[in-house]
Amino acid sequence: MGTDMADLNSPQKVLGVPPPPEGAGGGRCSEISTELIRSLTELQELEAVYERLCGEEKVVERELDALLEQQSTVESKMVTLHRMGPNLQLIEGDAKQLAGMITFTCSLAENVSSKVRQLDLAKNRLYQAIQRADDILDLKFCMDGVQTALRNEDYEQAAAHIHRYLCLDKSVIELSRQGKEGSMIDANLKLLQEAEQRLKAIVTEKFAVATKEGDLPQVERFFKIFPLLGLHEDGLSKFSEYLCKQVASKAEENLLLVLGTDMSDRRAAIIFADTLTLLFEGIARIVETHQPIVETYYGPGRLYTLIKYLQVECDRQVEKVVDKFIKQRNYHQQFRHVQSNLRNSATEKIEPRELDPILTEVTLMNARSELYLSFLRKRISSDFEVGDSMASEEVKQEHQKCLDKLLNNCLLSCTMQELIGLYITMEEYFMRETVNKAVALDTYEKGQLTSSMVDDVFYIVKKCIGRALSSSSIDCLCAMINLATTELESDFRDVLCNKLRMGFPATTFQDIQRGVTSAVNIMHSSLQQGKFDTKGIESTDEAKLSFLVTLNNVEICSENISTLKKTLESDCTKLFSQGIGGEQAQAKFDSCLSDLAAVSNKFRDLLQEGLTELNNTAIKPQVQPWINTFLSVSRNIEEEEFNDYEANDPWVQQFILNLEQQMAEFKASLSPVIYDNLTSLMTSFVAAELERVVLKSTFNRLGGLQFDKELRSLIAYLTTVTTWTIRDKFARLSQMATILNLKYARCWLCASTSAARTSRGCAYSCQGEPTQPITPQGPFPEWP
Repeated sequence: MGTDMADLNSPQKVLGVPPPPEGAGGGRCSEISTELIRSLTELQELEAVYERLCGEEKVVERELDALLEQQSTVESKMVTLHRMGPNLQLIEGDAKQLAGMITFTCSLAENVSSKVRQLDLAKNRLYQAIQRADDILDLKFCMDGVQTALRNEDYEQAAAHIHRYLCLDKSVIELSRQGKEGSMIDANLKLLQEAEQRLKAIVTEKFAVATKEGDLPQVERFFKIFPLLGLHEDGLSKFSEYLCKQVASKAEENLLLVLGTDMSDRRAAIIFADTLTLLFEGIARIVETHQPIVETYYGPGRLYTLIKYLQVECDRQVEKVVDKFIKQRNYHQQFRHVQSNLRNSATEKIEPRELDPILTEVTLMNARSELYLSFLRKRISSDFEVGDSMASEEVKQEHQKCLDKLLNNCLLSCTMQELIGLYITMEEYFMRETVNKAVALDTYEKGQLTSSMVDDVFYIVKKCIGRALSSSSIDCLCAMINLATTELESDFRDVLCNKLRMGFPATTFQDIQRGVTSAVNIMHSSLQQGKFDTKGIESTDEAKLSFLVTLNNVEICSENISTLKKTLESDCTKLFSQGIGGEQAQAKFDSCLSDLAAVSNKFRDLLQEGLTELNNTAIKPQVQPWINTFLSVSRNIEEEEFNDYEANDPWVQQFILNLEQQMAEFKASLSPVIYDNLTSLMTSFVAAELERVVLKSTFNRLGGLQFDKELRSLIAYLTTVTTWTIRDKFARLSQMATILNLKYARCWLCASTSAARTSRGCAYSCQGEPTQPITPQGPFPEWP
């Protein structure tokens, strides 16, 4: 009984199915049948079934309510459907009519297209038949024409017939051989093939005879026939061989003239460069003359083949000329001697003048080579561009690789690179030795601001760099710029630096001690280095002049380096515009110029060091005592003294006179730029020292007026002797003078001297009104 009650509590057990979900539409009859209800005997079972039926009833009621709510919508849609009936019938009729028209059109199009295809097929067959007939006629015409042309020795016409035969469609000929006239066509083909072989033999033989006899018109005549027979490579090869013989013959003739040239001839020093020039001009003339023939008869892209053969002969002749140059000029022996001198200064030095003509000739040879290779590159590139207009990118890149390989790896390029490599070392030696000689022979002429070595050294540097530039080799130019930079930065700058470190002649005991110590150190350093000897200074005047001239030399060196950099930029812009070098070469050149500009800055730094030394040695020790005399003159004065000061100035006029006499010596001996810089340093020192003594002085109202007049006179004078702005340097002193002239001065000037020097303005604080005269460290009273 317990089990039955458990089953009744579960609707699944009683009914065998789960109850319908809440709110879901049943759409079906209840699964609780009447027989099931009648079979139930227990009250609990009946109640369970009852509850299930009540639940189903609620679901059905909700479904009915939902359907009833949609009644109006359904009715309106039904009315709309009824209204659309007639229209749908019309649409159906129109659709059937359209379908019929489309079907008719499709069938018509299919019929037309099938007929068009048939016409196309017929047309193609007709064309094929016409082509076949034309080919058969051409075949017969070529056979008859070539026989006649050969009998008449009209080889151009015979080659044209053979060319026409070679251009016939082979598949059409094969089809023709399968027809009724196959035997006749075979006979014609056999005759044409025999005529082709015969003509090839004749053209080859005639061309050989013409080249042997040197008959250029006949050579060119048969050279034009080769491509008609499909012998492009053979024609170019044989023609190139003929041209190479001409090049070799002329080069040997020129070389014999070189060997017999009198050394007194005006062009004897560059005779080998002239020989190479004649060789390059001859090949360039050949290329320029025959390029139109090659392009016209052989097609674009074939010029490369011709030049490739010519370049082999050019390399052979260049090798001969360079070998003679090395032997006659003792090039390798000179290089070994130079190399030995660079490694060991104790060996016997070679005279730099002996290297000068050799170096000039090498650069000229390389320049002619670069010009020749540039000419070939332009010609081949333009020829490739015409032929590669419709080619793929891979083909274009392959052609460019072939061109680069031909020009960069040829014996001419390799030989010139070897010569330039040796030239750089020899040019370095030439520049170093001549610079040393210019320094050793340095002289000074009275009335000049600089000594002779500055002009001499920069003439040498410009000559060496200019010679490297004339070689048209960016690598050579960059190497020489770097070597010149090193020479100027280390050796030559050290010479000037050592001269400046000798110092300006001292005037006080402490300065004398410092100058002697510095001179001893510099002499000891120079002897250890063993580079340049420093001449002894026989007198104080000579020592002063030497120091000032060296300052001018340093300043001119900095300007010359900047000028050299600008000149090189201008010259190399023209060089790059000619297509020599590339982006990598441009970057390398810019880097070398940056290093050169850095050397110019180092000379400016050296100049600043020299000016500081001159200011500390010659200006400050003299000016400081003059400024200290300011303290010996009272500024706490009465009306009578003030009037007397106006007539007989106690300090500033004598101070200005002393300054003028002091600076006159430097103005005559220094360049305007250096003099302005020195005056600026002196002005800064005067302003600082005057401020120091003013802060130690005592002023009343009339004393303040006197100080203001003196300050104005001093500023007016200093403004006339320099182009620099000086008013900002005297700004604090001007503010002091302004405060000293106030009628009611209730402000305190900052008392600390160190604070006053670190501040660009003046600090004040309001205080009471004192009654006694004061110094600028104290409060200002109300002047009486």
